[in-house]
Formats: sequence, structure tokens, C-alpha cells
Amino acid sequence: MRTDNLNQPLERDDCPDECDPADMARLAAGHGAALNELMERHAPKLFNYLLRSLQNEEDAADLAQETFVRVFRNRGKFDARGKFSTWLYAIATNLVKDCYRHRTRHPQVSLDAENQATGGSFRESVPEQKPTPSESLQNAERAEAVRKAVGQLPEELRAPLILSEYEELSHAEIGEILEWSAKAVETRLYRARNQLREKLAQLLETLGNSLK
Repeated sequence: MRTDNLNQPLERDDCPDECDPADMARLAAGHGAALNELMERHAPKLFNYLLRSLQNEEDAADLAQETFVRVFRNRGKFDARGKFSTWLYAIATNLVKDCYRHRTRHPQVSLDAENQATGGSFRESVPEQKPTPSESLQNAERAEAVRKAVGQLPEELRAPLILSEYEELSHAEIGEILEWSAKAVETRLYRARNQLREKLAQLLETLGNSLK
């Protein structure tokens, strides 16, 4: 059994599985600096998840910050028997749902938002490639087609698809985050992939015609 002082952060060489619950224990004990350790490990991936979910960089950054605010406020409720990342994504996913409800009431959705990440706490830079101008145009158009197709999926299909395809979570983890059964996750993923395939086929056909 470890006997680390809760006042001290875990060393980087320690087992990663110990870091999150140990930092949450420190946070619950009143050591606010532990939140910085959690943010350093999880903020980049969380921001990318939110960016894919919302397709708007400003909203994603705002919700990333709000997610960690919720982590701090509910620090005493974290169950160390579960994974911190699952709990974190559950908080973020609920915020995404709230955001879409707000957008429904105040529609100002931008499906054309590009990732202009600056490398801040809640942003992760996309590696820059140097294709030919023609390839660059085609790649950009295809990437935009994918973003639009994902954004057009219903929320109940979009969320599990992003968690599965981009975050590479298991059906069990997705079910825990969305409070669904594993069978429900499997069914919605099947429907999401079919709908995405159809939407992409239409969008890419239009793209192909425009580039001829």
C-alpha cells in the first residue's frame, strides 16, 4: 500500500492508474494544486472531444473550463473505485447536452468552425501537413464533409460515435458515461455508422462533382 503524503503530487514515473485517484484525494483534502495535475493530463483530449461534439472552438474551450470547474465543485463525490476519465467525460457530455438545448432555443450553430488551436490549456494543436495545393483543397473539403456529417447526426448517435471512434472508449465505458446499457451503445453505434456512411456518401459525391 502506498504511503504518499497527500500534500505531494505523484512523480511522473509512477503508475498512471494511481495518478488520477491520488490527485482527486489530494483535491478533496484541500490541495487545489492537484487540479493542475489533472488538467495537464486530461485537458487536451477533453478539448478535442468537446470540439468534435460542438464543432465550435470557443464553445469547446468554455465547456472544457466548466468541466474542470464541476470537477472541483464535486471533488468530494468522486468514487475512487471508478475511472476518473469516465467521470470526467460524463460531466462533459452532460454539459454538451445542455449546450445543444441552448442552441435549440438560440440557434447560432456554426458547422464550419475550424480548429485554430493556440496550444493553451484546453487546446491541442493539429499537426500541420504540407500537401500540394490541390491535395490541400481536397483534404480540407473532405475534412469539412466529415465534420458536417458528424454534426448532422442526432445527439443520441453523435455522442457514442465520437466516444468510440475518436476517444477509443469501450462499449462499457461509453455506457457508463451515457448511462446506457452495453446493448444500447452497440445498437446506437450501428445506427450512427450507417447514417454517417450515407451522409458522407452524399457529401463526397457532391464534393467530387464540384472538383471535376
